Amino acid sequence: MWTKTLAAVLTAGVMGTAASVGSYASESSGTAVAKLMPTAKVSLQNGLTAAESLGQPISGKYEVDDGHFQLSVYTAKDGKFSEVLVDQSTGKVAKSEAITDGADLAHAQSQMEACSKSRTSLKAAVDRAELAYPGYRAVSVTPAISKGHPVAVVALVQGSQSRSIAESLE
Repeated sequence: MWTKTLAAVLTAGVMGTAASVGSYASESSGTAVAKLMPTAKVSLQNGLTAAESLGQPISGKYEVDDGHFQLSVYTAKDGKFSEVLVDQSTGKVAKSEAITDGADLAHAQSQMEACSKSRTSLKAAVDRAELAYPGYRAVSVTPAISKGHPVAVVALVQGSQSRSIAESLE
């Protein structure tokens, strides 16, 4: 489980330095996110806080979906899962959709499992990661279980440089 989650986060979080050809929609998602992050006025932490109005945040990430730059937060409430889109300019909830099947549901269930074992919030883990790497900005946070312990994998970016680190959720 951890390997699958880490691979997915690293794939989404790795920000390449390859030259751009064409629009953001034709670029890898990670490269497009790295290029667009300077335009985001809302931090990942503020996005997690905004999404709390609709449930417990269980993961969050900046992404480019169908050519649109967005901040997506998965939430859990009363055994149900939602994807909450937070406006990356205003910090307000723009849209919420139920997660009911497929890979998204499986990811949400595994993220909830990790969050249920944690004693620290995802926001606090992101804060610690950014403090450890001054000048870097968090672009995603995904909880997982590693060797029986809950961790948050935080992807950070600074210009064209990136890194992913695991922060304890205990």
